[in-house]
Amino acid sequence: MINTEQIRMLERSLDAATLRQRTIANNIANLDTPHFKSKQVVFEDLLQQELSGSAPSLQAYRTNSRHIAFGAQTEGPIARVVSNPNGIVQNNGNDVDVEYEMNQLAKNQIWYNGLTQMTNGYFTKIRSVLEGGK
Repeated sequence: MINTEQIRMLERSLDAATLRQRTIANNIANLDTPHFKSKQVVFEDLLQQELSGSAPSLQAYRTNSRHIAFGAQTEGPIARVVSNPNGIVQNNGNDVDVEYEMNQLAKNQIWYNGLTQMTNGYFTKIRSVLEGGK
């Protein structure tokens, strides 16, 4: 009852939001570091592909149904940190845009708060059912 697809997606999304928070904080901390290249977290596109069923997956060929299945990603998408392709390089080789990073930080905080509210609502419903609707 607790280990559902919805909870797994919420868990992955919360992990992505946490990773994004750390990545943005790292970018801001290195604002004046020469030749620092900013990073960003890629997750929403991977999640959308997973939910729509268009995510590429490769499953191993099994000759017997008792063989262990492997190769397919069954736990949902995992957030990745990649270089920021839209970075405008400053004179010192640094491409951190503090206004953009602060905007992303605020956006991520709103997203994280929404995810925690959804998770809390899910467990509140489970508790209500277990308590008999009281």
